[in-house]
Amino acid sequence: METLLAGNPANGVAKPTCNGVGALPVANSHAIIATPPAAATLAPAGATLGRHLARRLVQIGASDVFAVPGDFNLTLLDYLIAEPGLTLVGCCNELNAGYAADGYARSRGVGACAVTFTVGGLSVLNAIAGAYSENLPVVCIVGGPNSNDYGTNRILHHTIGLPDFSQELRCFQTITCYQAIINNLDDAHEQIDTAIATALRESKPVYISVSCNLAGLSHPTFSRDPVPMFISPRLSNKANLEYAVEAAADFLNKAVKPVMVGGPKIRVAKAREAFAAVADASGYPFAVMPAAKGLVPEHHPRFIGTYWGAVSTTFCAEIVESADAYLFAGPIFNDYSSVGYSLLLKREKAVIVQPDRMVVGDGPAFGCILMPEFLRALAKRLRRNTTAYDNYRRIFVPDREPPNGKPNEPLRVNVLFKHIKGMLSGDSAVVAETGDSWFNCQKLRLPEGCGYEFQMQYGSIGWSVGATLGYAQAAKDKRVIACIGDGSFQVQYGTSIHGTHAVSLSVPVRAHC
Repeated sequence: METLLAGNPANGVAKPTCNGVGALPVANSHAIIATPPAAATLAPAGATLGRHLARRLVQIGASDVFAVPGDFNLTLLDYLIAEPGLTLVGCCNELNAGYAADGYARSRGVGACAVTFTVGGLSVLNAIAGAYSENLPVVCIVGGPNSNDYGTNRILHHTIGLPDFSQELRCFQTITCYQAIINNLDDAHEQIDTAIATALRESKPVYISVSCNLAGLSHPTFSRDPVPMFISPRLSNKANLEYAVEAAADFLNKAVKPVMVGGPKIRVAKAREAFAAVADASGYPFAVMPAAKGLVPEHHPRFIGTYWGAVSTTFCAEIVESADAYLFAGPIFNDYSSVGYSLLLKREKAVIVQPDRMVVGDGPAFGCILMPEFLRALAKRLRRNTTAYDNYRRIFVPDREPPNGKPNEPLRVNVLFKHIKGMLSGDSAVVAETGDSWFNCQKLRLPEGCGYEFQMQYGSIGWSVGATLGYAQAAKDKRVIACIGDGSFQVQYGTSIHGTHAVSLSVPVRAHC
């Protein structure tokens, strides 16, 4: 969505490297940046690899790093601790550190964790895989072997006992979008910047391994104040955008009772406001796919609930599946979201908009268009049509509130969630664990400003405990309410959430519904 400019100390001119997602608090994104004189000659005191990496994390908004110390990353952690504006949050184990970075990225837009070589790297793998599945930019930093150990056929501790240092890298290659092995200083600056830029551009995790003996060394490419990372907007192909909007508007304006459905890739595309703009302009009722809960405004008068096939919010599936046209923004159709591929939808009735492309019915398809720009342009071209919403109002019957339990009877889950519903406000956020909490939290109607997070695609048991720590650390203005099954909570009980404004609700799966 934006273009990142990183300084090139060799010629003193910033050059575009790649596109990134996210906004940085830097002015004049199109400026040509002169290299500080000191960086072109000798690196000043303190201009080390460790400090450069720390500064980059602060610049992209990752002001907290979730870490587990180990002898391969101790020197690097010293530089992260020393960096103004950067806080090192110690975690009980690497898996929890990765989960916390995941939760942090959901609120802040980017997260970071730091672990040690192999024994730590392989432990954090599951959390990074989950962040990959959820399209979250997480910078996973690993303290690597001494740079002099490469190619020596030596066997190191914390490994599986083979003189091959690539095992950890090979594992990360399938669950990160970029991998940087920093075992020399000459290209360390370039590798760090490229890795971070790629994480922002792809909205996926990246892996950075830093040799343990290099973190404290200086190099001419590391200036005391690193050349800022500049983010400038990406733009759609104007011709493609116009054709796509015309085709979609023509398709939807011919429909008698069109509807809208929001999907989880709205987050990647940063299209929440644009989606709401279409709903306001068109008069269409809109629903949300289960994995996208919290990404559309549920306080909106035309929000009709979660579209989840046979287990949808009452009356929602009837309206969506009886429509003669539906606009899906950022959908993911997997076995979970489609209830075993049982959705009663027809492709020829759908306009499907993804972060950088869209397709109308069975075709045509248009690429190189960004979802927010497309939706904002489409909102201006749609004729107002409230037919589907009027049909919904005719059949809608409000759910009855469950009666309160008596003092001596077992607590029922529906009564528990009735009280949770009463706790929600714009200053709160809900983190829902895999399992029963998925289904019960889907029934919560979120007030304006209330956050909501869960991990539907990956569904890692215990994810929410670490994610609650990370989310609460990033969103200190929110009261985080974590709904976690008792078994899931036991899996991750080692995570500390002290110092956060979090409320953890362990929901026994045996409770009566």
